[in-house]
Amino acid sequence: LARTPLKSCKAGAIPIAISFKDGQFGAVSNVCNHVGGPLGEGRLDGDYITCPWHGWKFHRRTGVGEPGFEEDRVPAFPVKVESGRVLVNVAAPSRRAKAPHQPHPLSRKPERAPGPVRLAGISTTVMDATNPRFSGSDHLLDRALKSAADLGAETRLIRLNDLKFRACEGYYSKAAQACTWPCSITQMDASDELDRVYEAFVHWADAIIVASPIRWGTASSLYFKMAERMNCVQNQITIANRVLIRNKVAGFIIVGGQDNIQMVAGQMLGFFAELGFIFPQFPFIAHSRGWSHEDMENNVAMVQNSKELADGACMLAKRLLDLAARLIAQDEAPASIERGGRKANPV
Repeated sequence: LARTPLKSCKAGAIPIAISFKDGQFGAVSNVCNHVGGPLGEGRLDGDYITCPWHGWKFHRRTGVGEPGFEEDRVPAFPVKVESGRVLVNVAAPSRRAKAPHQPHPLSRKPERAPGPVRLAGISTTVMDATNPRFSGSDHLLDRALKSAADLGAETRLIRLNDLKFRACEGYYSKAAQACTWPCSITQMDASDELDRVYEAFVHWADAIIVASPIRWGTASSLYFKMAERMNCVQNQITIANRVLIRNKVAGFIIVGGQDNIQMVAGQMLGFFAELGFIFPQFPFIAHSRGWSHEDMENNVAMVQNSKELADGACMLAKRLLDLAARLIAQDEAPASIERGGRKANPV
């Protein structure tokens, strides 16, 4: 044990984090106050154990939280060494104390506020703001949102390109319980701006349109950066059988200078279905110039001047709003599901 700075152990049935530093052992509960992360699998930062899940810190010998968070304490156990054995008195732990923490605004119960149907448009186009260019997917998304507003809907445009947010850091890969709602990054980093997307998807919108260009046969890199961070929404089904997305509709606009529209649409349909969204008949509109046409200036003109595409965007918005209104009126979407595959197993 002395050769390992920090280790998870058990004394009987009690999980303990054993540490060794400066010739002294420490023994505290292996269960973090936050969401139960295994402290013994973390690391030492001076005399503080850093939880491997979300970075909470506790003194390795006293269990007291780091400076500023002293009211958060994990149990500490008396420990001594006799005849080469580390003895832990599990009958005399200090008390666990959990300081009250203000819940994150996103953690509130999803409840639809009264009012007209609400449509959020998500632009996933990467753009240099200093030297802007025409985006076909953004152009059609704008037409869809304007049409929805004309039909009496509330609309909101979110450009991922304007948000500063971190990529997914794989908390689910540590443990299912480590991937929290709201997202672990959102809870720890107040400067992360993906909370605007979470707010729209889970709380505000009744329908969404995600618009993406085609990049090397697949969706925008910003789309995937957002999608990876949405795992916390889907994971609530896995760990809590809690469906956050109810009575909500999704549709897509896909525009590119090359083919592979159906693969891009297929990924989007599969992913948003896993989140809990419902789709109208014909849930996406799309355009591509084709593999053999490298004249993108002509592609731009084609999208800009196409009445068919513009009308298609407007009709997509109407299909989404109509279905969303029916779902809201019926309110039949389940709050939990009979789960299949991996999600059928208790966690």
